Amino acid sequence: MAVTQFDLTRQFATIEDEVNNSVKEVLSSGRYIFGPYLQKFEEEFAQFLGCKHCSGVASGTDALLLSLEAAGIGKGDEVITTPFTFFATAEVICQLGAKPVFVDINPVSYNMDISQIREKVTDSTKAIIPVHLYGLSCDMDPILEIAEEYNLAIVEDTAQAAGAEYKGRKCGSLGTFGAFSFFPTKNLACCGDGGAITVNDDKLAEKIRMLRVHGSRKKYHYEFVGHNSRLDAIQAAILTVKLNHIEEWNEKRRKAAKFYSDELKEIVLQVPQEPQDYLHVFHQYTIRAKDRDELSSYLKENGIGHAIYYPVPLHLQPAMADYGYGKGDFPEAEKACQEVISLPIFPEIYQYEQEEVIDAIKSFYSS
Repeated sequence: MAVTQFDLTRQFATIEDEVNNSVKEVLSSGRYIFGPYLQKFEEEFAQFLGCKHCSGVASGTDALLLSLEAAGIGKGDEVITTPFTFFATAEVICQLGAKPVFVDINPVSYNMDISQIREKVTDSTKAIIPVHLYGLSCDMDPILEIAEEYNLAIVEDTAQAAGAEYKGRKCGSLGTFGAFSFFPTKNLACCGDGGAITVNDDKLAEKIRMLRVHGSRKKYHYEFVGHNSRLDAIQAAILTVKLNHIEEWNEKRRKAAKFYSDELKEIVLQVPQEPQDYLHVFHQYTIRAKDRDELSSYLKENGIGHAIYYPVPLHLQPAMADYGYGKGDFPEAEKACQEVISLPIFPEIYQYEQEEVIDAIKSFYSS
């Protein structure tokens, strides 16, 4: 029997009436842009995270872009981040005329190696984008310390870590900004594109709210050039419903991850680790595997869904060619790109499906 990488229909089936009722309420209201449904979600999500402000935007990419703009990032600036993440993290830096300055990863957590950050700081450095990859928080205390010392903004890329925690605090509440994606496959997801920016500073929150609506705080009066980047009311209403379930769903992910780890820890090169005082929410369950590409082919042949996040590090992408990076610059990221593979995981996955995945991996290595 085939095992899918994820199945969005199962989750919808558990909340179908709640979602349908919320969407119908929005449609009946005629309030489709901004209004009370967006405000309700923003307030509840901020409260969930322990943040003062939340602003819904059109996507996780826009959440990163507007955060950097609000921090004043522009031409000639440098922003420190990881080469092992989705392209949008570096893309938005480039779009503003700034330079992405990469730091190699820790081979266990896949997040930035904090011991290498300080040496990358120059007079041009203006921000750090730590990415909480796969649902595991970066080690934020040293990053916060460096940011304070050099007066740098921190934009937490929390696209994969809604509900994840670092020392009792939610990811997205620790830095200057938290940038979230609500893409349909995320732990907290809408039914389309969507994102949010969280912030504790009142002035920065106001700037974000202006940036998302053409640089305006008063209709037809524009103080600077902004964007059209709004989370619509229907998506906000759906997210409000889902927010009530996120902790339960994350706990199911954690339970599924433990089952995988218990069964695979003696077979594969590395299973995910959760440091003390962290809460991993397993947006992806990612292992390191010997003969990864052959394993991937074998799983595909046997109907086992999986994915490789990410096969090419950002510094080796053609779009980054002008920044002077080359092969060998970030060896841990490059090695991870050759070894990582993500197995099916979502809150509604059945244990018998996980057993099929595990049996297929065991069969591959036994042969």
